[in-house]
Amino acid sequence: MSDKLRQVQRLIRPEILDMKAYHVPDSVGLMKLDAMENPYTWPAEMKKDWLKLMADLEPNRYPDPGAKELIKEMRSCFGIDPSLGVVLGNGSDELIQLLLMALQSSSSVMAPTPSFVMYQHIAKTLGLDFYGVPLQVDFSLDTKAMLALVEKQQPSIVFLAYPNNPTANLFNRGDIIKIINASDGLVVIDEAYQPFADDSFLDDVMKYPNVVLIRTVSKLGLAGIRLGYLVAHKALAEQFEKIRLPYNINSFTQLTAHFAFSHYKILQQQAELICQQRQWLLAELSKVTLLEVFPSQANFILFRVIDGQAIEIFEALKSSGILIKNMGVVAGLPSECLRVTVGSEEQNKIFVRTLSEILVVS
Repeated sequence: MSDKLRQVQRLIRPEILDMKAYHVPDSVGLMKLDAMENPYTWPAEMKKDWLKLMADLEPNRYPDPGAKELIKEMRSCFGIDPSLGVVLGNGSDELIQLLLMALQSSSSVMAPTPSFVMYQHIAKTLGLDFYGVPLQVDFSLDTKAMLALVEKQQPSIVFLAYPNNPTANLFNRGDIIKIINASDGLVVIDEAYQPFADDSFLDDVMKYPNVVLIRTVSKLGLAGIRLGYLVAHKALAEQFEKIRLPYNINSFTQLTAHFAFSHYKILQQQAELICQQRQWLLAELSKVTLLEVFPSQANFILFRVIDGQAIEIFEALKSSGILIKNMGVVAGLPSECLRVTVGSEEQNKIFVRTLSEILVVS
């Protein structure tokens, strides 16, 4: 390494130098059941209509900086009260980053662990203190510990994924409200997997001025367009809007999302199919005596290999052309856990059959 390069590297904050980049595994040639994507494509006629609209798009022009028509469609589609503010992001990751960037430099961040890794990852990149509170054995919130930490530290922001990733469960609503009431800071309810759950805090944003709700449309079958949205009281949303980068939602995303939401019933039908397949997959995996299968309100299932061969089973599945998620060592999770996305009926049958064959051999 040259002296000049060493000199330049010294400009980078030590916590960044110590971090590892977020790793996305190569999935080329594999049946992809690792990233909680919707397995269904659009009907041929719907795709044809979409391509006609795309043909008239002018890529030489900047997109609408405020995505006004898209937000209008989203308010109608998702039932967002007109008195609430909406901020769009390049996926919910950008919204998490935006929220944390808005905080004062002395701020701290709290979340249960395990949860979505980006809460801690982005907090660290911004030099903010992060406090993780381990979940209880049944994956419920340790409300007593969280309330004690809120009282002691008064974190500027608390993240609660609802349902939680990677445990797939909904936290107790009453526990969440206790945390909201105890917090002087923001409480962010992350509903990335809401299309597959039985509950939402969207109607509660009006009641609690410190609540911010964020969602992504990736799990609805729009992962490729990278779109997330934030709902909060207008006075808060206006502050976040100040640091949103201009043109962060490109023309292709705006057009595609607007078109997709005008066909929302199709997206809902696909989500219902995924929920039906989730129940089938939960039932089939629960028949396997070597596995401990955890309940799910999301579009993925967490399970534990009881005899401790999770890595071997992960690699054997990968060798068979199926990519799932090896959880590794994660604080708050039992050891030997794997996570599988709910796929199509055909994909789920292939996964269960292949997994059963691997377990018999092992």
